[in-house]
Amino acid sequence: MFRHFKNVQMFRLCSRILGLFACKFKMIITVAAFKGGVGKSTTALHLATYLQNTADTLLVDGDLNRSALDWSNRGCLPFKVADEKQGIVLAKLYENIVIDTPARPDPDELKTIARGCDLLVIPTTPDAIALAATMQMVEALKQFKTNYRILLTLIPPNPNKAGEDARAALLKAGLPVFKSGIRRLAVFQRAALEGVPVNAVKDSYAQIAWRCYAEVGKEILENSK
Repeated sequence: MFRHFKNVQMFRLCSRILGLFACKFKMIITVAAFKGGVGKSTTALHLATYLQNTADTLLVDGDLNRSALDWSNRGCLPFKVADEKQGIVLAKLYENIVIDTPARPDPDELKTIARGCDLLVIPTTPDAIALAATMQMVEALKQFKTNYRILLTLIPPNPNKAGEDARAALLKAGLPVFKSGIRRLAVFQRAALEGVPVNAVKDSYAQIAWRCYAEVGKEILENSK
């Protein structure tokens, strides 16, 4: 019951944020998924890192786990992270807004998410359970006119072909998928512990990990023109 109440509160607040900027030139990217543990907060945080290089960016942490806020509190991020209440006040000061949402939004929450952003990013791992949850979300989105794109995350290294197989299956189903995927690299966990984006970690794999998200960010900007 408490979790439901918190969800309702969060989506009412996010609705206000989305409504505030419905007629202004701002880029609002929402990251949502029907399944937890698919790299949703990591994705929101690194997309905000990329967008900060183009304009002032605010990450609104609407996830009940407060993963992005905890990440920020442990170190230093190059953009502002706020909870929903702070986000309503601060959002008008920023050109780009990235919103991290709780997992498994209900139909009303999904409607708010789908209609209120310029792009809905749906991260999914390449395993069967996560892909099934993603397909359920895509099915639920059919009733809304929304611009969404699926991002494969936690892709295991070669010779494992799970990432390639998942991408082929999604494309065969006619779904929009980011050209780039996010590799499963331990350096992301180290970045979370240090409270910095992965490109700020002193690790030989840091730039490899960062390029994954940089390619996604580049694709978002190219498609927004």
